Amino acid sequence: MGDFVDIYRQTIVQIATPFSTGTGFFLPDRNVIVTNHHVIEGNRQVVIEGTCFPKQIVRVLYIDQKYDLAFLKAPTDIQPVPNITLGTLREARVGDSVMAIGHPFGLKFSVKRGIVSNAAELMNGIPYLHIDAALNPGNSGGPLVNAEGEVIGINTFVIKNGDNTGFSLPVRYLSESLENFEKAQSDNACRCTACQNVVTPETADNEFCSHCGTRIELPQSADEYSASGVPRTIERLIAQLGHNVELSRSGPNAWEIKHGSANIVITYHAQSGLMSADAVLCQLPGTNIKPLYEYLLRQNYNNEGIAFSVNEQDIVLSLLIFDRYLNEDTGLSLMRTLFEQADRYDNHLVEEFGATWKVEA
Repeated sequence: MGDFVDIYRQTIVQIATPFSTGTGFFLPDRNVIVTNHHVIEGNRQVVIEGTCFPKQIVRVLYIDQKYDLAFLKAPTDIQPVPNITLGTLREARVGDSVMAIGHPFGLKFSVKRGIVSNAAELMNGIPYLHIDAALNPGNSGGPLVNAEGEVIGINTFVIKNGDNTGFSLPVRYLSESLENFEKAQSDNACRCTACQNVVTPETADNEFCSHCGTRIELPQSADEYSASGVPRTIERLIAQLGHNVELSRSGPNAWEIKHGSANIVITYHAQSGLMSADAVLCQLPGTNIKPLYEYLLRQNYNNEGIAFSVNEQDIVLSLLIFDRYLNEDTGLSLMRTLFEQADRYDNHLVEEFGATWKVEA
């Protein structure tokens, strides 16, 4: 089974919106990214990132609320990637070995192995594959793969506190949706929740299905997202620092920005009212660590507003500020300092103290 992991590593896609994060997988022969509808719900476009293409914004092309499916526009500037096979040989059976692939909790890549516990667990009228692989938030939309390397399901949901009780939509529903989407020949389509016909702007009757009269939601009719409150202030600061706000969004109240050689993660913790901005600069060297620690302590004494810390092997430069003190003037000054110093310090720590660059998975 491990032979297929490298292939899927190239096709797995990390997805982020202002409301959620999740997983998708790229089908080169279909020229779309597959994911769950609930991952991208309420968004016209989303941020995607993968190993074979740069981080970018793509449109939502198709949504299917009944089967919780969505298709996204294929990424641009993508390196050649292998096709992955949608299962067609046989239906999944109880006891089959499977692996669930995705980005749980926003991690870059994860493979969870398990078996099919029930091949037709009926929920909401749909016979899901019940699996015991440990699915977590962020796995949604990722593929469930059998021992032959075929996609046999789309990991969709788990039962909270269910002791590794996960559910995947059987691949036959994906195959059917892909065929119907291609027949519609539209980059803005949805499946009617009532009559199950695929509807496009050309075949819709205003906001209603022309087949049965049910109200529909086309992906490009979603309201354009606009931040409010503290997140709005943070996004204004990001823009003033010269970065693309939409491309920076990495989940609810979270942003990730590449500034020079530094990667900076900004998070607003609404419950505590704290905004944190953390730049993981590099990692501790294997030897002669004491001079580096002494340098970090001296810098903490001299710096105002930003501070060094060490998390396991990672050397982190951070900014913490409570929302009641955050405004565009004070925030801009502090964040500019963090961005500029993070881009300077990482090189200095590597060149002068033998720290090592952090390698992304």
